[in-house]
Amino acid sequence: MAMSSSTSSRLHLPSSWHATTTKATCRWRRQRFLPVAAAAAPLRLRAVHATDAAAGQPIDAGSGAADGPDDQHPRLKIAIVGFGNFGQFLARTFARQGHTLLAHSRTDHSAAAAALGATFFADPHDLCESQPDVVLLATSILSAKAVLATLPVHRFRRNTLFVDVLSVKEFPKNLLLASLPDDFDIICTHPMFGPESAGGGWGGLKFVYDEVRVGDCPARRARADAFLDIFAREGCTMVNMSCARHDELAAATQFLTHTVGRMLALLGLEPTPIDTMGYQALLRLVANTCSDSFDLYNGLFMYNQNSTELLNRLESAMDEIKRRLFDELHQVLRKQLFEGSPPLNTDSPGSSSPPLNKNSPGSSSPPLNTDRPDSSTPPLKGDSPDSSSATESSDHDQDGNNEKSENN
Repeated sequence: MAMSSSTSSRLHLPSSWHATTTKATCRWRRQRFLPVAAAAAPLRLRAVHATDAAAGQPIDAGSGAADGPDDQHPRLKIAIVGFGNFGQFLARTFARQGHTLLAHSRTDHSAAAAALGATFFADPHDLCESQPDVVLLATSILSAKAVLATLPVHRFRRNTLFVDVLSVKEFPKNLLLASLPDDFDIICTHPMFGPESAGGGWGGLKFVYDEVRVGDCPARRARADAFLDIFAREGCTMVNMSCARHDELAAATQFLTHTVGRMLALLGLEPTPIDTMGYQALLRLVANTCSDSFDLYNGLFMYNQNSTELLNRLESAMDEIKRRLFDELHQVLRKQLFEGSPPLNTDSPGSSSPPLNKNSPGSSSPPLNTDRPDSSTPPLKGDSPDSSSATESSDHDQDGNNEKSENN
């Protein structure tokens, strides 16, 4: 009890703060609270407790000390499951804002975690015993299901908030709904940036989120808001969008981009002394997309039902472009082949071939269908005095034979 009274004397919180936090005690409870006799409302002591891991966390310079009177941003204990390249990328900003970080991965990233002030857990059971406020799933798309299956979720507090940052959204949404107890909160998110594209900060970059399930308790609502506020504070453009709509749009904005980038990479494009700005943009596209693993690209295809349709449309578009190009080429070749040859039916004086079906005086042979009595060649189509009908009949039969030949 002496320790409790000593700790409480260090806070000197105004009564108004206690009044506002009394409502936020529903089911989002911490293990290190002030004793009931010392304060009316539970308050986390992470920022000032001498033995807490948060004592070593960097504090955002713009917000002051975590328990200072000017600090309006609650601190969260965030467990990052999948502490690879992207998990570490997010952890740097989380640490700078003063959040307590826990890390777990199948690969030993303990050194990287220590450099960020995070505690690394090789055993997921040990991670659960730390009772994080938020569990952030930052694995690859292909391994998400297997990694989630290794977590003893029943050992977390029954209202823990789970968040994913996968590049597809319908798949993790259904996975989390099927794998987690009904009391767990779920937010599906997608930062539309990464280490390559966000080198200059997150300001103005899009952050998509869908609050799949957040309890109506004020404390759970406050916790969800506190997590989303991490990105809002960095200047992200917050986009509230359903998982289904995200996948529909991401098939074009992300999968198509990666597909084109990888197709260009197979061409072996290199910088040249006469690069245009457009060509340089293609080289940057190759660099940005191929820096990600093929597993990410494969996941964009496998776990987004819109990707297959888009891939078929891309193939059809390429076929259409080829068709138009070859049609134009065919027209040019036709002109080149026939431009210098005289027409077949010509009555020019210099023609070496006699005109057909003409009564011109210079013709060396009589017309084919004639009704003159002295004609040496009988009519081909009957003895009707109207030779034009016979000619029309012959032309009609010829057209019909051509049509039949083409159909066959």
